[in-house]
Amino acid sequence: MAKAIKEKDKQAKRKIKRIEILPLDPINYKILVCGVVTVVLGYVALGMDPWDGLTVAPILLVLGYCVIIPVGIIYRKKKAEAVPTAAVEQPAETVPQS
Repeated sequence: MAKAIKEKDKQAKRKIKRIEILPLDPINYKILVCGVVTVVLGYVALGMDPWDGLTVAPILLVLGYCVIIPVGIIYRKKKAEAVPTAAVEQPAETVPQS
C-alpha cells in the first residue's frame, strides 16, 4: 500500500517537471516570429526571378531554420543577480572656479 502511494507521488512529480521544462516568455515569441519572417523572406527570395535569389535565399533559410528559430526556443533571460546595497558612492571632486 505504501509503495503504491510513493509511486503515485513520483509519477505526479514527473508530470509536473515535464510541464515546466520549456516555458516561453514574450521575448521567445518575438524571436520565433523573427525566425518565421526570415524563413518566409527566404522562400520569397527563392521564387523571384530577376533578383539574385539563389544567393540570398539559402542564406535566409539557413539563418531562419538553423539559428533564429532554435535561439527563440532555447533563449532564457538571466536571473537578476543581487546587487550589494552597501556600495559606497564617493562624491565627485569639485574644481574651484577662478
